[in-house]
Amino acid sequence: MSIDSLGLHLGPFYLRFYGIILITGAILGAYIASLEAKRKGMNPDTIWDALIWALIFGVIGARIYHVFTPPPSMVAAGITTQYYLDLRNTSPLDVNLSLISVRFTLPIPSAFAVWMGGLGIPGGIVGGLIGIVIFAVRNKISPTLLIDLAAPATALAQAIGRWGNFVNQELYGRPTDLPWGIYISPEYRVPGYADVERFHPTFLYESILNLCIFLALMWIARRYAASLKGGDLFILYLVMYPTVRFFMEFLRLDSSGFGNLNINQSLSLATALIFAVTLFIRHRRQRRVRTASAA
Repeated sequence: MSIDSLGLHLGPFYLRFYGIILITGAILGAYIASLEAKRKGMNPDTIWDALIWALIFGVIGARIYHVFTPPPSMVAAGITTQYYLDLRNTSPLDVNLSLISVRFTLPIPSAFAVWMGGLGIPGGIVGGLIGIVIFAVRNKISPTLLIDLAAPATALAQAIGRWGNFVNQELYGRPTDLPWGIYISPEYRVPGYADVERFHPTFLYESILNLCIFLALMWIARRYAASLKGGDLFILYLVMYPTVRFFMEFLRLDSSGFGNLNINQSLSLATALIFAVTLFIRHRRQRRVRTASAA
């Protein structure tokens, strides 16, 4: 066994720290969701079954989002959406069958080569949501119950998963001379910042804020249990996280965009506003019904 800055070499296998961190976040999130499910009288094993669907569809959604919104640094290197959609462009997948001393390389279309990097959280959230809803419908479980259980779990998974960006030295913020600025190796610096050493640790900011979202959702789920409607927790998540992401984009470098339009920031703002209004309308109607009943 040997270790490098990005992962572990275990014989013919290479385990990237990024993947290990993401899986750890997903498992801990699912564990919390299973405890919540048990508290609500559900079989906690349901959460672990749903996790498989959420992960599969989440990875698919995250990759699709990346393919259609590659960051400027990748576009400058020629890795564009058109590049991904041309299936003649491939990335190598090394296979080492050490038991029979055979090693060969499979050419995989780059659009499917997730091990080469490139997953977008917005697409992962949508994909994971689709996976959970499909699972719920197939198993005759309330979709709103499952997505409400998934809301705080997703925030916790993101809080942990962001540390994978630290390992990869990616998705950092603008240059800073603050004491907590992180050093980025020259080979990982985006074009135009080759002479800058220290940057805002936006992964850390977002990790802390996602942890706060997780704690807030867990508190709301208990404190306002009698007032919440099905799907409210997930709607709250879709207000809270996009709000965090909107402000993080002011610090981030290498964000995807069309001209001067920051795709991630614009999408975050629109999502937060739409679901804030949705939540307001849902509970405004509920208050009207209560007022009419009292009269």
